[in-house]
Amino acid sequence: MQLSDEVTIPVSRQKVWQALNDPEVLRQCIPGCEDITKLSDTEMEATVTVKMGPVKASFKGAVRLSDIDPPNGYRISGEGKSMMGGAAGGADVHLIDVPEGTKLIYHVNAHVTGKIASLAQRFIEPTARQLSAQFFETFAELAAGEPG
Repeated sequence: MQLSDEVTIPVSRQKVWQALNDPEVLRQCIPGCEDITKLSDTEMEATVTVKMGPVKASFKGAVRLSDIDPPNGYRISGEGKSMMGGAAGGADVHLIDVPEGTKLIYHVNAHVTGKIASLAQRFIEPTARQLSAQFFETFAELAAGEPG
């Protein structure tokens, strides 16, 4: 499954870039994120609980940053496992200067496996769209310094 969108944030590209690399900002933006720990400049561990229709699962896994091109963008990817199955995905994030501030363009891909994939199949895409929109809406607010 793939999703794409963009959001304009009324601050400099450098400020958006710093927020994209702040684990605490990421923790606040990832819906259902209970914990995120920075292991290195490019690796983190996270625990996230997600509800897809009637199925709720807690995933523990790794988050990695790659294709890093400061302050223009990167790829953020992650994979996690739960008792209900697994989830993997990522987002290519690109930053462009615009008169209003910074345009953040993202392309997300996600894949769910195991029991959660079979039990919540019809909820996966709508949930992924909702979680993606929540992440980037919250991120835009935090990067702009607005209350979340």
